[in-house]
Amino acid sequence: MREKAILVGVETTTNQEKFNDSMEELKNLTETANGEVVAVLTQKRQSFDQKTMIGKGKIAELVQLIDAHEAELVIFNQELSPRQAQTIEEYTNVRVLDRVQLILDIFALRARSKEGKLQVELAQLNYLLPRLLGQGSQLSRLGGGIGTRGPGETKLETDRRHIRHKIILIKKALKEVTQHRERSRQKRNHSAIFRIGLIGYTNAGKSTLLNQLTQTDSYAEDQLFATLDPLTKKWELAEGMEATITDTVGFIQDLPTQLIESFHSTIEESKDVDLLLHVVDASAVNRHQQEKTVTELMDQLSMNQLPLLTVYNKKDRLDTEFFTPTLFPYVLISAKNKQDVQKIVQAIKQQIMEILEPYDRWLEADQSPLLYQLKKQTLLISSEYDETKNGYQVKGFARQQFLMSKKLT
Repeated sequence: MREKAILVGVETTTNQEKFNDSMEELKNLTETANGEVVAVLTQKRQSFDQKTMIGKGKIAELVQLIDAHEAELVIFNQELSPRQAQTIEEYTNVRVLDRVQLILDIFALRARSKEGKLQVELAQLNYLLPRLLGQGSQLSRLGGGIGTRGPGETKLETDRRHIRHKIILIKKALKEVTQHRERSRQKRNHSAIFRIGLIGYTNAGKSTLLNQLTQTDSYAEDQLFATLDPLTKKWELAEGMEATITDTVGFIQDLPTQLIESFHSTIEESKDVDLLLHVVDASAVNRHQQEKTVTELMDQLSMNQLPLLTVYNKKDRLDTEFFTPTLFPYVLISAKNKQDVQKIVQAIKQQIMEILEPYDRWLEADQSPLLYQLKKQTLLISSEYDETKNGYQVKGFARQQFLMSKKLT
């Protein structure tokens, strides 16, 4: 059964530019967490009220809305301090969450792997730790509904030492998982396989594109944070070249700092790639804000130096005559259209040719094992057999170290 929720947002001079988009996103987040938005309360202020975020007058209005709609939950678009959350709950007598808790709850809902679940729990505990004192009434209700997934399902202890000890244990377990991931990454780094990473705003269509390119059926739904755990798939181009494509969690406005820290190793999966595909929902009303959010987070994560191809997706939902790209180089597609998928394949090949080194070499007929390697580990553009010379003239693009190791430089 869906919980009835009232959304609350405060518009100030610092957030007015993206306020409406942010509130719409909060509504989508609530629905993703299986909540039903029954009312929205907004307020314009010079600054947030220190005690209740919205002030006594709006609190009274909020209480009336709760009674009128029989709401069970209030969700604030801004992060609440422990004292604010406690005060608002005392006034309203219903559970009070903020945007951070809501996102953490969705992540708990989506996590599938052991690492993903550990990272979510770590982020939730780091968020809840300073909020434990004085929240006995709230904690006693943990165990069902939005904002209670993850550690909330096993009743949280109010002893700070217990929580800190649990955090230490999770960090230790995560370190072991991260070390294993690092070893796997190093193996990939030493191989000649070309690596592609998918990044973008949540629900931009990354998983759908991954499925189309690799002919797999990974989970891909029209939902926020449909993909949480990193997923790497093999991809073989028509020429025979092998590559990997990694799909990671989507970005979002005001991504909680707890998640940036806790999901560091997850996002790391996209930092060691040869090419990034920035997937953008071309039909999104707030497309420019979504693009800005992703590019800013890429700067924070030191990913802005990587080769980048922007994939404007969901072409089927817009009038292409009036579409104006803002990021370059780019390709405009619908990931569900097979012909468009070929467009992205060609665009990726063009990027590969710009990133790798060109080669044009002669191979003797008895060098067929090397020819096989060229097909698998490089982008082999042409291989022409000359009967008179009994050999092959090969042209393509490869890593410099591969050419040197095969003495093809």
